[in-house]
Amino acid sequence: MPPQPPSRRPTYPLAHASRRKPRRLPLVLRFTKGSIHSIVVIPVILHSLFTALVVYLTRHAHASLGLPPTIIPSLSIVVGLMLVFRNQTSYDRFWTGRNCLTTIGTSVRNLARVFLVNARRGGEDGAKISAVEIADTERMIRVLIAVLYAVKNNLRAEFNIPPAGLVDADRFQDRPVRPSTRSSGESGTATPKAEYVTLLPDGLMGYEDQGLGLPLQLTVLLEGYIRRGIDRSWFNGPMASQMTAQLNSLVDAYGRMETIRTTPIPVAHLIHQRQVLALFNCILPFATVVEFGWWAIPIVALVAFTLYGIEGIGVQLEDPFGYDKNDIKMEGIIEDTRQEVFVLLEEWKIQAQGTGVSSHSGMFE
Repeated sequence: MPPQPPSRRPTYPLAHASRRKPRRLPLVLRFTKGSIHSIVVIPVILHSLFTALVVYLTRHAHASLGLPPTIIPSLSIVVGLMLVFRNQTSYDRFWTGRNCLTTIGTSVRNLARVFLVNARRGGEDGAKISAVEIADTERMIRVLIAVLYAVKNNLRAEFNIPPAGLVDADRFQDRPVRPSTRSSGESGTATPKAEYVTLLPDGLMGYEDQGLGLPLQLTVLLEGYIRRGIDRSWFNGPMASQMTAQLNSLVDAYGRMETIRTTPIPVAHLIHQRQVLALFNCILPFATVVEFGWWAIPIVALVAFTLYGIEGIGVQLEDPFGYDKNDIKMEGIIEDTRQEVFVLLEEWKIQAQGTGVSSHSGMFE
């Protein structure tokens, strides 16, 4: 028997965003994680009980409650069109949000690359880069990664740095976070997260309590670094203009994600869709009771499960930035970008400081 090749461990890039766990059960047998059964179980039970009542009255009443089954096709067309519109709209929001996150990550990668490649000499005389300039560049690279975390947390209404309006920052530990509107209902106390403690500049205070989002606040710091790079002769005018365009693309993508987060499906559409679904599943027992008898109960339950399940998928995809199983894997995507940029940063620091030669030397030559 030939030797089996060793299994490969998950490695970067994209190790966190693309990792997959082995499935213990086929998807057809999964009823918990990632499914919408918790959303549809109550409507299915209620429609099944109503169907049982219709069958019982038809069997024991003097007059039949049955209706002609020809009314079902005309109603099903309307229900199908409404569900198709809802799911297409919700998936478009999901896909747009994912593309916007990619745009932000791409801007972070591009800016980090340009920052590190050009932050090599201090001034026009070709002198070696100073320790202050090295620290400044490293701080801005960390701010770039912090932008990703700030975008994620702001979309989840989780604001986790001390507001500038508080005189005593320690009081922030006991200040509650604004409740999140996610379906998962997850919220907590506003304790600063480790990702912010290690990435943000020391002493940075937030202005989110005054209406300024942290992502925009951090882009101001990055724009200031570009200006300092011009003064240090690291960046010329066209290069600085391109970097500013990258920042503008980042802010624009975040604005589109905010639009998805703050613009729900119109309530008139949601009300009418839910009423049409309920009406269709309430008429269905009367159209099936004569022909199927007690078998109408599982038939109606199956139809209700299918239709309400399609609607439930649209509900989960409508706001894709939370903690649900079907939401965008923001943590993994951001962690992959963080790992990539930090590897570049560490290699740059070795060459900039002249402390030795790494195994991958020459990356920034």
